[in-house]
Amino acid sequence: MIRSPNLLRRGLVGMAALVGSAAMAAPNALPAGELPAAVRTALNRAQLPADALVAYITELGPPRGVPRLTHRAQQPVNPASLMKLYTTGAALELLGPAWTWPTPVLTTGQLVDGVLQGDLIIQGRGDPTLVIERLWLLLREVRQRGIHEVRGDIVLDGSAFVLNGADAGDPADFDGERFRPYNVRPDALLLNHKSITLRFVPEPSRGVARVSTDVNLAGVQIDTAVPLVSGGCGDWRGSLKPAFDEPGRIRLTGLYPVSCGEKTWPVAYAEPSSYNVRLIAESWHELGGQLAGSVRNGPTPHGALPLFEATSPPLAAVVRDINKFSNNVMAQQLFLSLGLIPAGALPMPAAAGIPTAGDTSTPPTPAGSTADAARERLRAQVRTRAGCPDAEFSIDNGSGLSRQSRSSARCLGVWLQALWASPVMPELMSSLPLTGIDGTARRPGRDWGAALGRAHLKTGSLRDSMGLAGYVLGQSGRRYAFVAIVNHPSAGAARPVLDALVQWAADDAER
Repeated sequence: MIRSPNLLRRGLVGMAALVGSAAMAAPNALPAGELPAAVRTALNRAQLPADALVAYITELGPPRGVPRLTHRAQQPVNPASLMKLYTTGAALELLGPAWTWPTPVLTTGQLVDGVLQGDLIIQGRGDPTLVIERLWLLLREVRQRGIHEVRGDIVLDGSAFVLNGADAGDPADFDGERFRPYNVRPDALLLNHKSITLRFVPEPSRGVARVSTDVNLAGVQIDTAVPLVSGGCGDWRGSLKPAFDEPGRIRLTGLYPVSCGEKTWPVAYAEPSSYNVRLIAESWHELGGQLAGSVRNGPTPHGALPLFEATSPPLAAVVRDINKFSNNVMAQQLFLSLGLIPAGALPMPAAAGIPTAGDTSTPPTPAGSTADAARERLRAQVRTRAGCPDAEFSIDNGSGLSRQSRSSARCLGVWLQALWASPVMPELMSSLPLTGIDGTARRPGRDWGAALGRAHLKTGSLRDSMGLAGYVLGQSGRRYAFVAIVNHPSAGAARPVLDALVQWAADDAER
């Protein structure tokens, strides 16, 4: 059937008008600066001013119109752990979901009848997943390669990360809590996050709680039992009266409430510089390996030959751990890894503008600070993909464990929109906590209302900052990029405010 050109033209104009109307009219959209009544009520109850909140909510996919809600959206604020959305999103795009970290193992000298007549070298390239299980597999592979005794030294090379100034600071610099695992500093050879997990198992018949650890460190004594006491669990950690500041001894001089049952307590080791040496020495011994020399930190000797490479899980799995559980140490490892790779080495197809997985090698460390290189790489990616001006976005360490990081809600919202249109969107979205279901969004007693199980949201919190960002599926079937952050000395009271805004975003049925 042939239609009149005029009729066809009128039909196309009408369709364009319909699309344009849909683009301009987001369901239940609010004028710029206005907040839903439930959010204003929650702010009042929390005794927080409205200008403590920044927010940006916009529909994803075409047609894109005006945002559904904007409130001080261009004001830069401290995003806390929402900064991980920049780091993990950029890494997925630049490196690809299948990218892995290699940990080369090299040797010097000859291997004769199970005896290595030289050094064994473990070369760190930034792998954030070298926990005790994977380290055990690495050392077991050394044994399976026929090395039972090392006549030289075991050399631990962590020189791939070049950190200067504040980037190489003390673990206590952020909040004075040097024994909290989240404050562990990054290391190109990061073993077991430089932490020890204490496990307490009450044995009422003996009147003690048995104490065990996930790792043993050479030369470190740990109390293996602590007396039991009756009463409520309460501040059980304080009841133990621990002393963690001695590198050679972990003391527990208090009591353990029997009502607590089994508990675990992760602790950052007091002397991070010797952790790797102590852990490798003890682990090699436990595997039956012999060592004539010593375990020491140092550069890879000239002329060392490759033995094998241990390989990390793929980046997509690492990003899931970072975002689901807001792991600061792993996020900083990933951030610094971006600074190791020269721009020309990135597997980036020119046509697509987004790289694919492929080359997993790590080129030599660039001159200068690895953190500076990482900041420039991440800043360039965010500027290119989201158009964020420097006034609305600044980077410190890539994890959000910082007082200097800044982002506007608009910048982060547009970044989430760009990632939604990216080939790596499924990997990023599935890495975010599902409201009320898993990760950091599973907090007991939290009222998600209409948003229960309908939003993938990264959480962020510091002493004076609390936020949520990610994707919300509305009851209408529309999906939204969602960003809401509160910066205020009383930000800890802002959770009901953020939850009310998430519920409003999910409850988008036409009225």
